[in-house]
Formats: sequence, structure tokens, C-alpha cells
Amino acid sequence: MSLQSTDPIADLLTRIRNAVMVGKNEITVPSSKLKKVVAEELKKAGYIAGVKVEAAKPRDILVVTINKPGENAAINEIKRLSKPGRRVYVSANDIPKVKSGRGIVLVSTSKGVVTGQEATKQRLGGELLLSVY
Repeated sequence: MSLQSTDPIADLLTRIRNAVMVGKNEITVPSSKLKKVVAEELKKAGYIAGVKVEAAKPRDILVVTINKPGENAAINEIKRLSKPGRRVYVSANDIPKVKSGRGIVLVSTSKGVVTGQEATKQRLGGELLLSVY
């Protein structure tokens, strides 16, 4: 049995979405650099409570704490924008606003994964990864 997913970011987002819907406050996923960066950006924006990497064999495990016990999740909707079959690239001028600025988009730029607001500020375009509010 293989743990490899064709779209690891979509797998991470689906696990977060499912955990929010059933009221779980923590998930574990096989770790990768991109998943870790995406989770840390979501933490910086205040949508998840914590991110840590635990050493394991054959691959490290990323533990994502969605919310503290007894609290409601900050995520109402989380959606993958660019998919393996259809990549979505935007310039700095075309980065979308989510829910009139109440949500964020994550953009994979040449300077790394940043929020849409930071990408606009730094005049960077790139691949739209996901939107969340």
C-alpha cells in the first residue's frame, strides 16, 4: 500500500475540511516541505492553531492542530484553486480577494508561498494554491 497522493496539497486540505466538519481538533498527514509551509502560512493567518513535525519512519508526520479543545474552528471554507490537471497562474494585479478581503489566498511565488496580500505588496505573481475564509 502506498501513502503517495497525486495531489498532496488537496489531500491536506481535504483532511482539514473533514476534521472541521466532524469537530476534530487535530489531524496527522505525511509531511513534505510544501505541506509544512502551507500549514505554517495558515497558522500565521490565524486559521489553524498549531503545526509541528514529528520524526517517524519511513517519513516524518505533520501534526496540524486546527483549534484548541472547546473552541470553534476558524475555517468556514477551504478550497484548492490550482489542480494538477489545471494549474491557475496569476500576475500581481490579478490576485483575487476572498469574501471582500475577509479570507486569504495562498500564492506560490518565486520567493516562496505567501498570502495574496503579501504577493500584491511585493509585486509577485505565481500559482494560486488555495483560498480559505
